[in-house]
Amino acid sequence: MNAEILGKRIKEARLKRKMTQSELVGDFITRNMLSRIESGNAYPSVKTLEYLAQRLDIPFGQLMEQAQDDHTDDPQLDILIRAKQSYLAEDYPACEELAGRLEGGALSDEAAALKARCRIASAKMHEQSGELRDAITDAELALKYADVGVYSSREIKTEAVLLLDRAAEKI
Repeated sequence: MNAEILGKRIKEARLKRKMTQSELVGDFITRNMLSRIESGNAYPSVKTLEYLAQRLDIPFGQLMEQAQDDHTDDPQLDILIRAKQSYLAEDYPACEELAGRLEGGALSDEAAALKARCRIASAKMHEQSGELRDAITDAELALKYADVGVYSSREIKTEAVLLLDRAAEKI
C-alpha cells in the first residue's frame, strides 16, 4: 500500500470519529507528523500505526488492507509493506525474513524495529508453550534489534529482560 492511500484511510477514520489531528496524536507523535502521514508525504512506523489504530478504535489490519495489485514503484518499500503485513498476520518468520532484505539500506531502521517486534512476539509464544530455550534465544535477539536505529524501543527491551528473568527462574 502506498503512503497516500494509507494516509487517506487514517484521515477518513479520524474524521469519521470527529477527532482533530491533535486529539488523535496525543503525546505520541507530533500533529505535523500526522499531517504528513495523512497527506501521503510520510509512511508511519509499525508502532505509530498500532498507536493510531488503537486511538481510532479500529483493527490495525484494517489500515493495512490492500488489493493484491497495489504496489509502489519502490521495491524496498514493497518489501517493507509485505513485512508489515506478515507481522499483522502473526507470520513472524516471514516478517523477519522480509525485514532482513532491508538491512543495510535506507529502511534498515524499520527492518530492525520489525525484527524486534517479531522476536519478542515469538519469545512470548515460546514461553507460553514451555519452550524456554527458544524463548530465551528470541528474547535475546529482540533485545539486540530493539536497540538499533531511530526506532529503538525501551518497551521491547523491557519486555525481553522480564521474559529472560522469568525463564531463568524456571530453568
